[in-house]
Amino acid sequence: MPNQSTLQQIQSIEGKVRQLVQQYQAGQERLQAAHQEIARLQQVIQEKDAEIKNFQNQDNISKIVQTIAVDTTNSTELKLKINEYLREIDKCIAYLRD
Repeated sequence: MPNQSTLQQIQSIEGKVRQLVQQYQAGQERLQAAHQEIARLQQVIQEKDAEIKNFQNQDNISKIVQTIAVDTTNSTELKLKINEYLREIDKCIAYLRD
């Protein structure tokens, strides 16, 4: 027959095991939340990279237009047309993302 001290030790061990299991589960939840946050941030980075490329393309196109067009009227018309095309492309990209 186990004595009182042995029962107390078993109960103490059981309590500590329960605490460890709770801590493990909490750690798993934090890890899963961290993985979700990483995935979200990676998506944000991809979107920002796409925006940067878009701005770089627009800048390059503007430079090309300024180089090509000598006449200010033609330059303005060309810029407006290119901007219109870019807006349409952006709409298509947004549509494809959805």
